[in-house]
Amino acid sequence: MVQKLRWGIIGCAQIATGSVMPAIMNSDSGVITAVASRGLEKSSAVAAEFGIEKAYGSYEELLADKEIDAVYVPLPNHLHREWVIRAAEAGKHVLCEKPIALNSAEAAEMVKACNDAGVHLAEAYMYRHHPRIAELQDIIASGEIGELRSIRGTFTYNDATDTSNIRFKSAWGGGSLYDVGCYPLSAARLLFGTEPEAVTVHAKFSPEHDNVDMMASGLVEFPNGLSLIFDCGMWAYNRQLLEILGTEGRIEVPMPFNARDEDAEFFVYTGDEVRRVDATGANPYIRQVDDFAAAVFTGKRLIAPEDPVLSMRLVETCLASAKQRQRISMV
Repeated sequence: MVQKLRWGIIGCAQIATGSVMPAIMNSDSGVITAVASRGLEKSSAVAAEFGIEKAYGSYEELLADKEIDAVYVPLPNHLHREWVIRAAEAGKHVLCEKPIALNSAEAAEMVKACNDAGVHLAEAYMYRHHPRIAELQDIIASGEIGELRSIRGTFTYNDATDTSNIRFKSAWGGGSLYDVGCYPLSAARLLFGTEPEAVTVHAKFSPEHDNVDMMASGLVEFPNGLSLIFDCGMWAYNRQLLEILGTEGRIEVPMPFNARDEDAEFFVYTGDEVRRVDATGANPYIRQVDDFAAAVFTGKRLIAPEDPVLSMRLVETCLASAKQRQRISMV
């Protein structure tokens, strides 16, 4: 019999009901035992929709449930630290939505709390779990595009008319760098396999959106002359792209962060040739759930325990650079 991780869902955000909860239910490794909201009416409705046995009207009640092994935290960014730490203290493994915290100090507290409690903590960058990532890394390692030189990443969408959106609340960790800029930032760290040395970021801060960064673009300097050039936004035309440039070629990934089964292709350019690669398709949310369970049951981790701290250090430095209008060294 396959061992199943028993999940509790802390909050009923759209990312939970639309992506992660269906992924757990369709995974080989997990089952949803309970869902909690700030009010029983909402959690009961979600539980009925998904056929979940238990619904709680508070997060505390869910954490007290001894039949739950792990929790998923899709709460607004400013609540991540509190509920990850409380979950760890309750002995629960934690999958927390990205960005994991408001800054690297909070992330370090969360990592320490989970380490001290002996529970697994993961930041929910689902795209990392898509099999295409390993295929990209294999091509880079093969030398087909030569030595790496730079990465260009973009992730923008336009939701500016919805001024009540929690992504537009500054104190809650709103803004494009937190919401979508973190994707190309994390992808560059992952594909370069090293940490940045300095950042220079320019942003559009909007008074009508609580002064969050609605658009940002920047340069992230990595060792040995490597660089990430990126832009992100919540007030621009919808688009995604990741371009990996080498001395002998380049890789273009049209849908780098949301790909599933049918849109996982990418293109390798070398000389005058263009090679389309139909990467292995998968639901990255299901892969994320299964990889999380594997880390809990076998100790096999896909991402290093300290990664969330390093990830938040880069995001916070980018935001500081945009606010200060200057280059900031990270070494």
